[in-house]
Amino acid sequence: MSSDQTLAFETNCHIFDGCGFPAPGLHSFKFEPLFSVGGFDFNKPMLLALLGTVVIVWFFWAAFGRAKVVPGKLQMVGEAGYDFVRRGLVYEALGKKEGEKYVPLMVSLFFFVWIMNLWSVIPVAQFPVTSIIAFPAGLAAIVYVLWMYLTFKKHGFVGGWKNITGYDKELGAILPMIVVIEFFSNVIIRPFTHAVRLFANMFAGHLLLLMFTIGSWYLLNGIGIAYAGASFVMTILLTAFELFIQAVQAYVFVLLACNYVQGALAEHH
Repeated sequence: MSSDQTLAFETNCHIFDGCGFPAPGLHSFKFEPLFSVGGFDFNKPMLLALLGTVVIVWFFWAAFGRAKVVPGKLQMVGEAGYDFVRRGLVYEALGKKEGEKYVPLMVSLFFFVWIMNLWSVIPVAQFPVTSIIAFPAGLAAIVYVLWMYLTFKKHGFVGGWKNITGYDKELGAILPMIVVIEFFSNVIIRPFTHAVRLFANMFAGHLLLLMFTIGSWYLLNGIGIAYAGASFVMTILLTAFELFIQAVQAYVFVLLACNYVQGALAEHH
């Protein structure tokens, strides 16, 4: 990393010291490998993703490993989270009978995305894993493959393509245009937007947090201290707002996944 890319809190750079503001950018999302195992390099986002997975597995194992009729505090929290996704997302989109089999997947997706987002405001970690496009793309690919599989399993080969392209003879002359639009929308655009929606929100949110955090440190000199205080207040407010957005993005990601499954299982008219 070059000197002009070094973050402000890693230097003694302040305003009026003759050095420019070390603004965050793409370099803030690039991490060198920390170590290698069997030829695979592991960097900070990968380790956070692995640690997040361990945290989620541990939490639900501790909450439900020895479930009791009268739940303890940890079991109550686990049941509340599980029930929120099951009733508030899966049942609402798919119904209780059809949706029950997809509850474990959707609960796993929700809490994985949420924890990956939450790393952004955890001290030391301070980085949202989902701001690296590979992670949202991988999760969107899982949903996309499931959607395709269920579509063709439910409707067969011909019926599956009719479902995907919105084929309906009653559309008349505009049918070819609708088929082309629906094909590109569902087969190409859908997985892209599913991944980018999550990625873009986490990427932008992290940039804003970095901007005001670095700004608070950079302005901490002379008369700039007054502005540093304002920047610090903005950092606190943005952190609180980011906590809200992190949960919302996990909710939206799983809601879309449920809607895609519902669309795959819906009868074609």
